[in-house]
Amino acid sequence: MCTAIISFEPSSPVPVLLVGVRDEFVAREWEPPGRHWPDRPSLVAGRDLRAGGTWFAVEPGAPRISTVLNGRGRMAPEAGRASRGVLPLRVAADGKLGRVDLASFDPFHLVGAEPDRVRLWSWDGADLAERDLGPGLHLIVNSGLEGAGQLEGATEDAYMSARLGHFRPRLAAAARPEPGPDEPLERAWGEWLPLVDGDGLARADHRSLLPLLDLGEGRVWGTTSVSLTSLGAVGVRYDFSAVPGDAGAWTRVL
Repeated sequence: MCTAIISFEPSSPVPVLLVGVRDEFVAREWEPPGRHWPDRPSLVAGRDLRAGGTWFAVEPGAPRISTVLNGRGRMAPEAGRASRGVLPLRVAADGKLGRVDLASFDPFHLVGAEPDRVRLWSWDGADLAERDLGPGLHLIVNSGLEGAGQLEGATEDAYMSARLGHFRPRLAAAARPEPGPDEPLERAWGEWLPLVDGDGLARADHRSLLPLLDLGEGRVWGTTSVSLTSLGAVGVRYDFSAVPGDAGAWTRVL
């Protein structure tokens, strides 16, 4: 149940805010954001050690950001299946999805953000939809933009609906940040910071933005990191937390 939160205001000095919440089995190993790809030496992204890709990539020179979420639909054949983690690397580096063998990818939602444009690609295993996101606040979960593809009666979808219902009005009501490159974390992100730190909800709460659930037999699933980024005239700002919900765990990446 990953979540992407996007605010796009073209007239703002900081037109794009993008929050990436990664949910995964906590035992899955990964490395924090860095320059891990010799073939794309300027890219900054966390690296998944199982599949080798990323969930959130930044090209500071462009500047450009991309993040990917699992989608819904027909899964790719096991033979020849490609990791969705390569997609943010492509979009952050090149500014476009380009020509890829979509049939080799499981369903996804892929965001590409630049200061003057935010795009969303959604692949369901059969069809690719591409759209520009206009000015305003946008939330994306695994069932799609604003949860558009939710299935009635599905437990996971009930959680996503509760998450959207709790956080969307709070984000919309909060003063929109305009982070400066040299501002301390709290001043830069203002009223958004306590929200992306969980808004005081227990991590087992069905509304939680930062879930943590014990599924039994040693399997624990939940939010493993949060990326907090902005795009503006001065480039990219990137703050990162590997301990979701801990207000003291944020580190500055860019």
